[in-house]
Amino acid sequence: MTDAADFIDAALQYEASWYRAQEDQARFGGDLRFYGSSVGAVRGTIRDAGRRYPGMSHDEITALSSELWEVPVYERRLAAIVLLQSNVGALIVSDLTRIEGFLRSAGLRALVDPLAGDVIRPLLDGLGARDRGRAATVLARWRLDGDAGLLRAAELSDPSQVYD
Repeated sequence: MTDAADFIDAALQYEASWYRAQEDQARFGGDLRFYGSSVGAVRGTIRDAGRRYPGMSHDEITALSSELWEVPVYERRLAAIVLLQSNVGALIVSDLTRIEGFLRSAGLRALVDPLAGDVIRPLLDGLGARDRGRAATVLARWRLDGDAGLLRAAELSDPSQVYD
């Protein structure tokens, strides 16, 4: 692992609690492991990582998000989402391919929904006309794919829809 991923993983494990891990496993189920770190701890860890590793490039941000996502632990994957959310202005339309892989392996609506609402939708909102057309093609393909996570993300990411 890279230094940044090591730092994030160690901080998440430090903030973990076995009882929260058990509660999360019971609530979410699925095949992921749970450290038992709170959402606040995840957000704080990403904030601290940003201070410790300032000025990450687009490629470093996306590579770190993939590195965090690779290990099937809920908090690591949530940290990848928070990292992307915190740097959504650096993302480009081709990053939808990476995010598609995340959606396919998410397995939990608790990961799909923030990816769609907090990463994909703001990414789409920031695109120019040319890239917006490319993104629309990707979302149309997601709607027809048959994968539940992709379909949900396409629906939640649609800028013409308003969700409460």
